[in-house]
Amino acid sequence: MSATSTLIVLQARMGSQRCPGKVLAPLASHPLVEFCIVRLRAAGVAPVVLATTTQPEDAALLALGASLGIETYAGSVHDVLARYAEVARAHPDARYVVRATGDNPFVDIDAPGRVLKALVHGADYAVEEALPLGAAVEGMRRDVLLQAHREAATPYDREHVTPWIRRADGIVRALPTAPDDVRAPDVRLTVDTPTDLAFARRLASGLLAGGGDPRLAPLRAVIDLARHLPSREVA
Repeated sequence: MSATSTLIVLQARMGSQRCPGKVLAPLASHPLVEFCIVRLRAAGVAPVVLATTTQPEDAALLALGASLGIETYAGSVHDVLARYAEVARAHPDARYVVRATGDNPFVDIDAPGRVLKALVHGADYAVEEALPLGAAVEGMRRDVLLQAHREAATPYDREHVTPWIRRADGIVRALPTAPDDVRAPDVRLTVDTPTDLAFARRLASGLLAGGGDPRLAPLRAVIDLARHLPSREVA
């Protein structure tokens, strides 16, 4: 499969309600969303497009994406499904779209490749089960994404991108279980709150202290460290 047949679209914006500005919060001296970009690019399966909003505060994300050499797009604040559809329309040669979110700095580097295999083998939509919360990506056929954009009507479906795809009739869905070595549904790696952000910072610092680039740490190493750090209650 050529890289041009797939896009990885990473949604991110500064205006989080529970943790404003988290996507540019520093983890081991790197912005959180940079962890996402570096890990998704390291998957080696497709170019990464950073899809943010037209809000003035999100200009900083456009600048970061440009500095890292990736394509960027600014669209609707709340209609995230429209953001994805507009990026997909700008890439008519793409057959598949992988969805990632800018609050998952420890996304599994190998997840995009595994999800794409499920799509190539006939699924319209695929997401792995039993990964840590915040380590998964979703994959879908481009034409199914555009169908969702045409037919999804509720604000919830528009904001969360894939609920329509996950329940609509006639969609072939694949829900493979994650590989044994990264199967850890008890581990929370997403950054949704200030407490999550404090924990992610401690994870990044611990990975840095262990040597190597924390942005490229294998998910297995992240899981092991997360299980050994004190709980979030004291983060």
